[in-house]
Amino acid sequence: METGERSIFSRIIAGEIPADVVFDSERIIAFRDIAPKAPVHLLVVPKTERYRDVVELAAGDPDLLAELVATAKQLADEHADGDFRLIFNTGAGAGQTVFHVHAHILGSPAGGLEEGSLGDE
Repeated sequence: METGERSIFSRIIAGEIPADVVFDSERIIAFRDIAPKAPVHLLVVPKTERYRDVVELAAGDPDLLAELVATAKQLADEHADGDFRLIFNTGAGAGQTVFHVHAHILGSPAGGLEEGSLGDE
């Protein structure tokens, strides 16, 4: 992100862009992905812009990373019968398009994500 440029997630957090929010706490927000790759596809986003990816988050604030993972588990319990994939894209070459750390929760209320799929089959 260039200096002064805010990510789409920061704009969602600020209420400037609407989102289907499923969780909101002091440090984390979660909402439905607008282009889901599985029956349940949620994004879990720390409210700070400080970290571009999960590697920076792990090094800079491991407690926030642990909180993010615990939130993902809670949301998977609520939306996907507790079974889920937690995906962090790190770097443009791995498919990261928003450089504000976030995790994708992929799951299904009835299970059924096959091994080897990315959830979009």
